[in-house]
Amino acid sequence: MINRVEISSDRIRNSNSQNGVIQPLLTDLYQINMAYAYWKSGKHDDVAVFDLFFRKNPFQGEFTIFAGLQECLTFLQNFRYSESDIEYLRENMPPTVEPEYFEFLANLTTDEVTVYAVDEGKVVFPRVPLLVLEGPLIVIQLLETTLLTLVNYASLVATNAARYRMAAGRKMKLLEFGLRRAQGPDGGLSASKYAYLGESLLC
Repeated sequence: MINRVEISSDRIRNSNSQNGVIQPLLTDLYQINMAYAYWKSGKHDDVAVFDLFFRKNPFQGEFTIFAGLQECLTFLQNFRYSESDIEYLRENMPPTVEPEYFEFLANLTTDEVTVYAVDEGKVVFPRVPLLVLEGPLIVIQLLETTLLTLVNYASLVATNAARYRMAAGRKMKLLEFGLRRAQGPDGGLSASKYAYLGESLLC
């Protein structure tokens, strides 16, 4: 079941200690360009609804464990382009981009975004929305890539851990060695967290 999620609720813990990698520029440049096209077209106030879903279960399985919601909410709570972000965009976007666009980006927030989500750790299935975001088209577009990366990896690791638990049974003790195989220290810490989430499903 998809429930409305309050971005500013108590569910967002340690929002001030968010991973520094997870910020608005953790995205594809084409998202910034699409937002610019919307801005040029005067679509500042257009409201959009985006669904985040997947098309196929991983590992040729029958289910997926939804994970990453906490990081998504923290990202939304802290979403703001810094002065260095704006300066980077000024330097890397075409010189024809109007200065007003960068001023627009500098003032963007997610205050008008409403989030609906499945509870983290629940079993989910293909083509069923995990997150539904409603809000200004430009803002929702700029969130897309970051939310995908936060949900995709987390759900993959949690699902893999759940499958290990199912194969091992309830009584077998499982050990997690994410740091040995994940892509770098941050990936290792994420794998540890979501492996715990997935394997605890049947405990």
